[in-house]
Amino acid sequence: KEMHGSAWPKTGATLALMWLKRGLKFMLVLLQSISDGERDEEHPNLIRVNAMKAYEIALKKYHGWMLQKLFTVSCSCLHGGKQLFLKPKKGKDVKEEESVEKIHQFLSRVTPILDAIYEMYTKMNAELSYKA
Repeated sequence: KEMHGSAWPKTGATLALMWLKRGLKFMLVLLQSISDGERDEEHPNLIRVNAMKAYEIALKKYHGWMLQKLFTVSCSCLHGGKQLFLKPKKGKDVKEEESVEKIHQFLSRVTPILDAIYEMYTKMNAELSYKA
C-alpha cells in the first residue's frame, strides 16, 4: 500500500489476490451447490445450474456484458461434469455420499480462510468493483 501510493490497490499482488479470491469464491459456491444437491432435474449429471449459480454470486458483477455472455455460452457446453466432483476415483466404486462428505470437509476448512481474506480486503478498502 505504501509502495504503490495512489495506484494501490490496482497494482501488484493486491490486484492478483483480489482476482484469486473471486475465483476461489466461484469454486466454493460451485462445490457447495453440488454438495447441496442442486441440479437440473432434466439433466441431473450436468453442472450447468451449479456453475451459473456460482458465476452469478462470485463473478458476474465484475464482468462486462461480453464476458457475461461468453460465460453463459460456455456453460451450455458443459457435459457430465458432476462426475469430476462426486466420483473422482476412476475405476473405483465411490459412493456419492462419500464424495459429498469430502466436499463438505473441504468447504469447512477453506471457507473460513476465504472469509478472512474478504474481511481483510474490506478493512483495507482494497476491493475494486471495476468490470473486466
